[in-house]
Amino acid sequence: MTSVSVPRPPALLVGGALLSIYLIWGSTYLASKTALTACPPMLLSGMRFLLAGAVQYGVVRLSGAAAPSRQDWQRAALAGFCLLLCGNGGTTFSQQYIPSGLAALLVASVPMFLALLSWVSGLTPRPTVPVTVGLLLGAVGMYLLASTRISGDVLIPGHVPLGIAAVLIASFMWSIGSLLSKQKPVGGSPFLGVGMQMLCGGAFLLLGALVRGEAASFQLANVTLKAGLAFGYLIVFGSWIAFSAYIWLLRMVEPALAGTYAFVNPVVAVLLGWAFAGEELNPQMASGATLIVLAVMLVVLGGRRSRPQPAAEATPEPHLAVKK
Repeated sequence: MTSVSVPRPPALLVGGALLSIYLIWGSTYLASKTALTACPPMLLSGMRFLLAGAVQYGVVRLSGAAAPSRQDWQRAALAGFCLLLCGNGGTTFSQQYIPSGLAALLVASVPMFLALLSWVSGLTPRPTVPVTVGLLLGAVGMYLLASTRISGDVLIPGHVPLGIAAVLIASFMWSIGSLLSKQKPVGGSPFLGVGMQMLCGGAFLLLGALVRGEAASFQLANVTLKAGLAFGYLIVFGSWIAFSAYIWLLRMVEPALAGTYAFVNPVVAVLLGWAFAGEELNPQMASGATLIVLAVMLVVLGGRRSRPQPAAEATPEPHLAVKK
């Protein structure tokens, strides 16, 4: 697709869009943990994305967007499997066993996985020195977090290694899904593509919930007002507003600037978990968090290379925006 010249957006709008992504995506970890008190993980994520995807897909189609092809649905299904079933579903699953702040910090490994996978697959050149240093710092930071004794409130205590393993595998699969979405994007309207991914991912998650027997354990009477509000927050703010802001940023600013959410969200999640959920913030966690934030900054910003501008440059694909 040929690049289209767009006017430079007002700094106030850019700042507002960035702030919404920083705060909303950083707060969805605590919202997920709250909603998990009333609903099992895969069923929660499945209902969230099916509802959000159905509304978004319907609105975009009714606004005049062309019907997607069979190939578009296949690509959306592949992205939904990696990004939502494995990525978001795995992260939500992990929050039964570890604090939401720790889950967010471990999810900050996504840019590091992306840097390694992009290099190994030949999509990008060998990592620069700052990126390499960032990868090493990130590995040390994740070790510090993984070896931390957890004493904060968790839904199912005594299974910290399982929670850590789940979120790291989820982050790895999210990275694979992001690369697949970039290489084989869904055609047509980007907003329609995101809705299709949410529909497909939500269907996979719901199927997984049925296989695990989660539907049988769910009781509507157990849904408290607090859990219901958290679920609505995930749909309205997490699955619509923040995604839309991120898509707009990808079109208006450098992708590296839009990607700074990766090292701001963990800080927001840790502070919210500490302030409202009684989650522990000890020196070892603080040290690991600092190393991971610094590592992601090096990976994201150190990977920027000066390249000659081609005559026609592809518009950044917004499908990477489908997040936790």
